[in-house]
Amino acid sequence: MILPPSRRGDLKDHQWKRLQPLLPPQKPDIGRPYQDHRRIINGILWILRTGAPWRDLPECYGPWQTVSGRFYRWRKKGIWQSIFQRLQQQAEDSGKINWDIHFVDGSVIRAHQHAAGARRGKLDSNSELSAIEQVQQREALGWSKGGFSTKIHLRCDGNGLPITFLVSVGQRNEAVLFEPLMEQGAVKRSAPGRPRIRPRRVSGDKGFSSGKIRLYLRRRGIRYTIPRRINEHRGGKFDKALYRKRNLVERCFNRLKQYRRVATRYEKKAENYLTMLTIASAILWL
Repeated sequence: MILPPSRRGDLKDHQWKRLQPLLPPQKPDIGRPYQDHRRIINGILWILRTGAPWRDLPECYGPWQTVSGRFYRWRKKGIWQSIFQRLQQQAEDSGKINWDIHFVDGSVIRAHQHAAGARRGKLDSNSELSAIEQVQQREALGWSKGGFSTKIHLRCDGNGLPITFLVSVGQRNEAVLFEPLMEQGAVKRSAPGRPRIRPRRVSGDKGFSSGKIRLYLRRRGIRYTIPRRINEHRGGKFDKALYRKRNLVERCFNRLKQYRRVATRYEKKAENYLTMLTIASAILWL
């Protein structure tokens, strides 16, 4: 006897009420009507939560080909990213994003063996890297102390909610991608004006302790709470109480990793894994 799947990860009514206006129309002007958005999205969330293969999707969510096809088509059209950004915009309009301080951190994600084997595509014949290394760099897969892995670089706000993120090979140092992480994640507003991107303060661990990062922040008028390494000669005031709040970014990672497709990487393509991370982040904003 096959037991019915648990529906505890499905969208609640209050979540669906907020999400529904952000989705494409159920019946587009051209072509067939979409199958029920809520059922399809719940199917995607089941895959995201359990980490199961698409073919194992329970029948109550519809054919697995339909559900996976919706995931990939909306990824190509940028719809998942648009949903994430519009949820942030709503939060900004209601004053729920904390710009007083942002936290940055990185986390290594172990890659499953099925994540290997992406198509090579076009390669740079002049590169010093081998063909395999070029593919791994492009698909954000590498070898760290934890093995075959990907690294998530995350910036969250003062409430512990994700603002923006990047993925890289598992062995990449967090400091290398600090500036790209700070340069993206602009949140639009409904009122006239530029999108907001800069927090008043940034907090990170010793992995972000470098003169280059501190100079970057000073030039942009951003204060920082970053402890210095033991081999750094310069000192200065350091707010330990404020630094303790950095646990918010670690708790954000913890909430994202409740979704097993985030906690372990199964996707061969970096853009597909990044989309899974985007959907999980959007759920946290609902």
